[in-house]
Amino acid sequence: MRLASPAPKKILTLDGGGIRGLIALEVLAALEQQLAARSSNPDGFVLADYFDFVAGTSTGAIIAAAIAYGMPVARIQGFYRECGAAMFEPANWLERFHNKYRDEAFSQQLQVVFGAGHTLGNAPLRTLLMMVMRNASTDQAWCVTNNPHAKFNLDQRHPHLDLPLWRLVRASAAAPSYFPPESVQVGEHEFIFIDGGISSYNNPAFRALLTATAAPYGVNWATGEQSLLLVSVGTGTVPHVNRALKRSELNLLYDAKELTPSMILSAVHEQDLLCRTFGRCLYGPPIDKEVGDMVGLPALGGRSLFSYVRYNADLTAAGLAELGCTGIDPASVQEMDSVAHLDSLAAVGRQIARVQLRDEHFFHFPPA
Repeated sequence: MRLASPAPKKILTLDGGGIRGLIALEVLAALEQQLAARSSNPDGFVLADYFDFVAGTSTGAIIAAAIAYGMPVARIQGFYRECGAAMFEPANWLERFHNKYRDEAFSQQLQVVFGAGHTLGNAPLRTLLMMVMRNASTDQAWCVTNNPHAKFNLDQRHPHLDLPLWRLVRASAAAPSYFPPESVQVGEHEFIFIDGGISSYNNPAFRALLTATAAPYGVNWATGEQSLLLVSVGTGTVPHVNRALKRSELNLLYDAKELTPSMILSAVHEQDLLCRTFGRCLYGPPIDKEVGDMVGLPALGGRSLFSYVRYNADLTAAGLAELGCTGIDPASVQEMDSVAHLDSLAAVGRQIARVQLRDEHFFHFPPA
């Protein structure tokens, strides 16, 4: 890890979204190719050569951990395509009272990729890594990192560095109603974890910024628009617009179906808005009709703490049409378990990269 080097620092953050992680991976593949062409080692270049810190939630945690390992994006894409259907193995009818899919194949694949014996502290990670999960036992969002200065990595009673890496990734991706929760033994306590998206950090961008710069975390990277770059990559947003909704339709069934996705979407936008408010926004799709994209606007207080880029798309019919994906059925790319439509998901990601990704976003942060 390059924690202490004086060079400008680069952070990559990745949203949750299930199999829609393929959308983000297409953006990352284009980014890896673009940066490789400007690097001193174009043939062997991987994103871990560029980013100093990678953070992710849920499917973003899987991708973030793989990038931190030094895996090329093509290998991570292969994992999603080859193992996607196996990971979403339907549960039997008795199990479906608790979760839609079984976890055995998912857990086995994660152990193959990340090593059954590797812990957060001894895995060959090349970058600072943060994975967001929700500790259901304590009702807290846990942002677990391999930061050697983190309080819970210095605590000898239950250091997070001793926890199995694959199990932490699995905990971050344990989406309620989709997969069973994950049990993790932390010191003398056994905690139950669920998907980190069930928190304020399905988009972990601003939280990663705080980890890198706020004093309690001990990383203490310098701020400034030419000292720190934050690149945030989404998996597509799915607002449930219903202008014909009637008051009588709001009931317990509506609450169970709609409220959690709505709160997650609001949190995703909030993290994005915070980044655009305190950083210099180089690119990002409009957040809403009131604030727009905020590109070129001065940061709060007149000093940008970092440079910021956000790549993402609205997966509604209108959003896909605006992106240029008129031939894709919105329903085929909106669900977290849409394993029958991997090609459509990839096509959306490639179009995001084609429309949004630009060399000038990285002008002040060239690869080595």
